Amino acid sequence: MDDITLRQSVLDKLEFEPSVDAANIGVTADNGIVTLTGHVSTCAEKEAAERVAKRMKGVRGIAQEIEVRFFGARKTDNDDIARRVVKMLDWNVSIPKEAVQVGVRKGVVTLTGKVEWQYQKNAAADAVRDLAGVISVSNLVEVAPRVSAADVKKRIENALERNAELEAKAIHVDVSGGKVTLKGRVKTWSERYTAERAAWSAPGVSTLDDQLSIG
Repeated sequence: MDDITLRQSVLDKLEFEPSVDAANIGVTADNGIVTLTGHVSTCAEKEAAERVAKRMKGVRGIAQEIEVRFFGARKTDNDDIARRVVKMLDWNVSIPKEAVQVGVRKGVVTLTGKVEWQYQKNAAADAVRDLAGVISVSNLVEVAPRVSAADVKKRIENALERNAELEAKAIHVDVSGGKVTLKGRVKTWSERYTAERAAWSAPGVSTLDDQLSIG
């Protein structure tokens, strides 16, 4: 796919994505590297736009330059943001009580602490992305492994085999502590993303080193 066609395909996909207001988003493409520019109103929209672009066939890399701009009478204070973030975390039944700590500086929310599962770490960030005043979320919550490396490896390999999009035999999985390394080859960026999701689905995974090549 040439860059002109790729750029238009990404723009079209953004236009039809209900979680993104694409009116102020610009797209350029250069040798498969897509650059997203412009502005949106929430951190969640910014991340959704990036996910949409990553899943497009022909995309080899993403340069994320979208800004989050707020509309209203005044910018929300950091202490107010922190209070609302803590409240959202407390209300979320997926997140263990008081397992996640919050820091806010100039609208950037930093999450720290320790949980047992990757979905709990993801839930913490998902719970606060749409809050007014939040520019971005730095999710530094640790996932404490509670299972053996061999069990993690087996679970990931089984997840890869269950996915019809992937040729599981072409992907090699290494596990050391909570770190998972994926090696081998996939056909598209979308397949690489699918393999990453399969790896993150295993309990105890805290770090993913994706060394998969595309082609």
